[in-house]
Amino acid sequence: MMSVVLACVVPPVTAVLYGSLGVRRRREARWRRTLAERCAAMSADDPYAGTDERWWPEDDVQASAARLVLDGLVTVNHRGNLSLTAAGADPARTAGHPLPDALLAALRHRTASAALGNLLMHDTAFRAARAEFHEAVRARLEAGRPRPQRPPGCLTVVGVLLLVLEMTFTTVALLDQWPRGAVDWTASAVVGAALLAQFLWLDLSERRDDAHVGRRDPSAGYPERAGIHPALTELAASDPESAVRLRTSRLRLRRRRNRGRRRRGSTAATV
Repeated sequence: MMSVVLACVVPPVTAVLYGSLGVRRRREARWRRTLAERCAAMSADDPYAGTDERWWPEDDVQASAARLVLDGLVTVNHRGNLSLTAAGADPARTAGHPLPDALLAALRHRTASAALGNLLMHDTAFRAARAEFHEAVRARLEAGRPRPQRPPGCLTVVGVLLLVLEMTFTTVALLDQWPRGAVDWTASAVVGAALLAQFLWLDLSERRDDAHVGRRDPSAGYPERAGIHPALTELAASDPESAVRLRTSRLRLRRRRNRGRRRRGSTAATV
């Protein structure tokens, strides 16, 4: 009658295992939908959010430069050098957003015109402002982010050991005694099926963990889904020549002579 006793224990354990797996999957799917909705809402409110993950012709640096050109604060020549206009040199004028304002401040600290690639490579203040903005964006995305609850590592190890012991004991008990009668045969078949399902559960759980590690976070893909920044689209439509020059500007990393060096103190260096 051992098979009958096992039939009262093993199937419920199997049901609990698959139930926990289903709950975890449902919880994970729910927080991924929540995060995707939050990413979409943030992209609509602030087109610069997440643009650091886009390829360079469409990222936040290009969008900031395009916004400054559209607002008449900066001009770009055929070599890709950015120069302040009279309005851009006015300290009271701002672009109205931290990223274009940081780029505008970087240009104001220069003794001469400078290329985007030069600024991004050598201006630590601009890079710091850019990193600070995107870190704040990620912090807003992560705030209150629902995640699947995982037990501590020690509890996981104990649970796996108990499951292995249960499976080992069940296997030995089934093979130790030949079933007698229809009831024993039915109970043994039920226990055997439940035991096989537990072996499959271990494989499914391992695959799920591997897929979870390799799965791309939904917040990583929303910049592509949000589309190109409006400033880049507007500049390409209204002034395609400047849009092309901005791409050239991004490729210029070296600075020659004193072009675009930072000011030292309150006295501008001689160009």
